[in-house]
Amino acid sequence: MIVPKLPFPEIALPELYRELERRYGYHLPESERGDTTTEAEQLSYRFSMEEFGHEFLLITDFAAEKRAFYHMRKDDVPQGYDLVWRGVEITTGAQREHRYDVLCAQANERGLGEDVKFYTEFFRYGCPPHGGFGLGVDRLTMLLLGTGIKEAMFLFRGPNRITP
Repeated sequence: MIVPKLPFPEIALPELYRELERRYGYHLPESERGDTTTEAEQLSYRFSMEEFGHEFLLITDFAAEKRAFYHMRKDDVPQGYDLVWRGVEITTGAQREHRYDVLCAQANERGLGEDVKFYTEFFRYGCPPHGGFGLGVDRLTMLLLGTGIKEAMFLFRGPNRITP
């Protein structure tokens, strides 16, 4: 394993899709471009190596409807990222919405108001600005070991296997 150089290269999702189409002929209808696809993630590795000489790529500016309701937005663009390493998304992170009224409005946009009241109530009396991320430990292990996901996971779960 190599120690990655900092900073990681960064690209906005709309720009990434333009580059993937221009360089590799990868085309998705505009209506499907709000998030990455598996194929786009794989091609983003090739792009990152050619353009930046880097195995990692930070992708930003996802469509709001494709991200969690609690991601803070600026001009309706979630303030988050996906980190792709060797063509596999290994983490998603974002600045979290801490303003109670905005958080509730974003939950209501999705029709989640009452379903997530247990969560939004924590913010009623104030919460400092904060962020978070979720690391795909199984995906990271898979990449480090050079194996398939089934071999990298402690207990594999899939469409046909939901119990040990």
